[in-house]
Amino acid sequence: MSDFSFSQGLWELLLRGVWITVQLTVYSAALGAVVAFTVGLARTHRLWIVRFLSGAYFEIFRGTSALVLMIWVFFVVPLTLGWQLVPMWAAVLTLGCTYGAYGSEIVRGAVAAVPVAQREAGVALSMPPAMRMRKILLPQAWPEMVPPFCNLLIELLKGTALVSVLGVADITFAAQLVRNATGQSAPVYTVILVMYFVLAFAITRVMRQVERRAKAGVGRAPAKGTPQARRAVAGRPQDLAGVAQRSAAPGSPGPSTSGGAS
Repeated sequence: MSDFSFSQGLWELLLRGVWITVQLTVYSAALGAVVAFTVGLARTHRLWIVRFLSGAYFEIFRGTSALVLMIWVFFVVPLTLGWQLVPMWAAVLTLGCTYGAYGSEIVRGAVAAVPVAQREAGVALSMPPAMRMRKILLPQAWPEMVPPFCNLLIELLKGTALVSVLGVADITFAAQLVRNATGQSAPVYTVILVMYFVLAFAITRVMRQVERRAKAGVGRAPAKGTPQARRAVAGRPQDLAGVAQRSAAPGSPGPSTSGGAS
């Protein structure tokens, strides 16, 4: 009967695989973020050629298999260019470009969802397009990007299992070595399922904190533990502030009282 009793060396092999998976996720996510914002913002550009090229990039990477592309980068590119990436960086390049293309649609959609009145306000203030994007559009679009980015980051974590085909010693590759050494399948793959779940859960918790702070930054949801959050328990501070401003306006009626004039 199979059990979970692995030797210390096999556990160390699995833990090294966890560290490699974390590195792959972080490096690929960093590259993917650069690609996502670059391509996503380019798809909102006023020049058609910029929109065309960025849209072509998005369609190409959305329509190709990440696994096949990874093999192509590692085995075919050296035949064309004469140089070869190490397996780790070939995997990072493939995952970053692929998931960055998915993320570009998140960026484009979030920016497009910002109300038109906000854009018009920037134009009325004579802001150039780059300043409007930096000061008005992106700060309001960022809270809408965080939840789908969280899902995409978890998908990227699980997608790192593909790198085992290049011999990168991630969790999946380490599990295959442990399985070959012990002859046990159920315990080994159950353990790595738990490992992937723990990593994904950690990402979820971190991204929820990022989302809470992003919304607090635009006044939509106070950060947990702040004085604004405690005051919001009794009511919505922004609504009370609006009532106070209207009451202070010249010619506006004061707040009504419960008792009439005697």
